[in-house]
Amino acid sequence: MCDTCGCNVTSGNRHLLDRPPAEGAGAIEILEGLLSANDREAAHNRAHFDRHGVLAVNLMSAPGAGKTALLERTLDTLTGTLRVGVIEGDLETENDARRIRAHGVPAVQITTGSACHLDAHMIHDALHALPLTALDIVFIENVGNLVCPASFDLGQHANVVLLSVTEGDDKPAKYPVMFRAADLLLLSKIDLLPLMDDFAPARAETALRALANTAPVMPLSAKHDIGMAPWLDWLRTRRAACLPSQAD
Repeated sequence: MCDTCGCNVTSGNRHLLDRPPAEGAGAIEILEGLLSANDREAAHNRAHFDRHGVLAVNLMSAPGAGKTALLERTLDTLTGTLRVGVIEGDLETENDARRIRAHGVPAVQITTGSACHLDAHMIHDALHALPLTALDIVFIENVGNLVCPASFDLGQHANVVLLSVTEGDDKPAKYPVMFRAADLLLLSKIDLLPLMDDFAPARAETALRALANTAPVMPLSAKHDIGMAPWLDWLRTRRAACLPSQAD
């Protein structure tokens, strides 16, 4: 799908990577990780967040799991108590950023073109357009994709993964990299659960625990304001941990 994270390498073309070098050519041993440049930029971003006492939350999910709707409900609830900025990631359009700005919140849209994830360099550029000194939380709504986004450190403090009940409850088993990275799993669109008799929250949590992930699991519906209180309490607790006086 993209040319940066290796996800365009398939079983059909992998042999091109494995073929021996041409006569006269040599191999170069690489001692530095391929993502080292991204990781250095991510550390820089995190230091930037820490210096301002800002909690950075990376929201990840499959397309359509309800990330933007969750953000909209969260912004409305936090108004007057915590100041929020948003970085939006999509392949095209500013649609989600427009939705966020309509709530009176600064939002920067990153359009990635063919890339199926955000990286630390994109986030660094976006931070120049956000008033960090006037914010308490920055949400990073990653590109809808259960594969690549979890592989890139953006400088965030926490990964929050949404799994909607309209998806399979075996998603954690199918996409272990994403769910292994979760610091919190939100089971979204829980209001539709009576209609989705093939989705069992207990099975989803069992699949998560099979990955040795002890992250909390919270069911919620942003549309119907169900289960929002535990999510907001989690945010407030994580943000308090980022305050400079407590970090020193």
